[in-house]
This record gives sequence, structure tokens and C-alpha cells, in this order.
Amino acid sequence: MQKHTEAGTRPGRRRVGRTAAALSLLASVACSSAQHSPASVTDGNSTEVSVATWNMCGVRQWSCEDTGSPKEKFQQIRDLVGDSDVRVLLLQEVCSEELTSAALRLGPEWHSVFEPYAEVDAAGTSTRVECTGQGQGQAGYGLLAAAPLTDVEAVPTDQPTVGLHRGILCARVPALGLRVCNAHIALRESDEAHLDWDFRDDQLRSLFEAAAADSRTVLGGDFNSPPPVGNRASSAWIWPAEAYTTYRECDQKGSSRTGRPTHTDGTKIDYLFTTLPRKACKVVDAKTSDHRAVVMRVSRPADSGGVSTSG
Repeated sequence: MQKHTEAGTRPGRRRVGRTAAALSLLASVACSSAQHSPASVTDGNSTEVSVATWNMCGVRQWSCEDTGSPKEKFQQIRDLVGDSDVRVLLLQEVCSEELTSAALRLGPEWHSVFEPYAEVDAAGTSTRVECTGQGQGQAGYGLLAAAPLTDVEAVPTDQPTVGLHRGILCARVPALGLRVCNAHIALRESDEAHLDWDFRDDQLRSLFEAAAADSRTVLGGDFNSPPPVGNRASSAWIWPAEAYTTYRECDQKGSSRTGRPTHTDGTKIDYLFTTLPRKACKVVDAKTSDHRAVVMRVSRPADSGGVSTSG
């Protein structure tokens, strides 16, 4: 995948006048269901539900050639569903056809939505990124859930003037009483025309503002940034104040803002946040990606069919 980098100080000059660059590509949403042998159906009487985020490293041309086949990556998804009882997955660096196929193979209760990445050149021309390999489709990020997804929204946010556009995708899962937002945040030097511009603070702010629309939201994804540990942390300034106060991160303990590494380079760059009561958190090794999966179990809201608990 495209390796994240960190600089030691906050950039001295901030960007201005990027209204056109802030427009997000609103892609057609692919929803899928099937008639194959299903994974277990979500228990409507359960008081808890598990959500996972995982960067699949599925775009092979982004240094992912040696991270496993599409079949092996699907098996990792199946393991998250079977071993960790995951009912919603936030996926990054996934190919559109593989996402659709995963929903089909998991069973008729599974549904998916997808948003493509876009490469923007110096003339402002936007081109969707194609996955290498026959029949893999476009590269992007998406949601996979064991229930229908509704109110799907690609959240507009500031993007590089020249370079790769990632983004934020939100949807409701009414059967689980949840709203979920999947974010793939820009790398620090992602604007090829302005290497000193940093979009992470604006994109994270847009993400948490989108989450504030519903207290039942679980938000997360690949943030391409370490946690804001200590006042001298090089990236602490990009984080909205509410990230670790109003919200709690899956791996957050007390006032600590650290967490177990999620990338093979030993850093934590993958996150799950919510205001719902957290019941468990684990980081799952994924041999078919350079990212580990993060799994958070939360209490379902009382109006979703389960009984919410405090804590």
C-alpha cells in the first residue's frame, strides 16, 4: 500500500482556496445479496454487536502484490465474521468486484456499498483507480454489513488539488440500530502540487462532524496518522478535541490515547470510535494485508431491538 509518513512539526503554511478540490466523487452505490450458504444471521435479541475496520491491501499495484490472493483475503473476512462475530466491516483498499463478491458469498443477509478512489491530475481531470487483474473492478473503500444499509452518504471533505482522493462513507444499519462511517484519511504529503499542505485535520473534523448527526454512530477506518500521544506528538494537532473525550476509541484505556499497533511498521493508524458503551476491543492479525483488523464490540441502542447498557 502507499506508505504513510510523518514529519516532526506542524506545517508552517496552510492551504487556501480549495473549494473545487473539496468536491467528493459521489459514486453509484453497489448493494448486493445472494443465495449462497450464509454466515450466521444477526440475532435481533442480542444486546451487543461487533464492528471491524480493516485495510485489505487489495489494490495490488500499491505494493500489495505479495499480501495474498482475493480468495485468501475473503477468507480473512469470513474469519472476522465467524471468529469475532463481526456484523459490520469498514473496509479500505478494496476492489469493487471483490466487495460485491464477498457479500454474495457470505449469504443473503449481507449487503455492501462502495465508493471509488479518484486520481486528479494538474488539469483537474479526475480518473477512477482501476484494480489490476481481470474482473477486479475499481479501487476504493466500502461497507459490508449483515443487514441492509440505508441513507448512504459520501461525506464531502477537503481533498488534494493534485493526487489521490480518498474519502468518508457513512450509512445506517437500521436492523442493528447503528450508523457507521468509514474513513480513509489522506497521507500527510498527498497533494503532489503542494507537499506542505496537510488535509488530515480537515478530513478528521469532517468525519467527527458527520458522526455527531447520530449518537449511535461507530466511526473509524485507516487514518494514516498515529494517536495524539503527548503534547509533542508530531500529529497531535490534527485531532479534533472530541475524538478522545466525547468519543472513546476501541483500544483507549482511561486517559491513555495509545493503542496496539495496527500496521506492520509497528504504528497504530487504524481506529474505531463511538459514544456507545464499549464492551470489548481486539486487534486481529491479518496475514493477507499490511494492516491488522480492529474489532470493537458495543452495546446496541435500546431502540434497535437490544437493551443498551451503561458503562
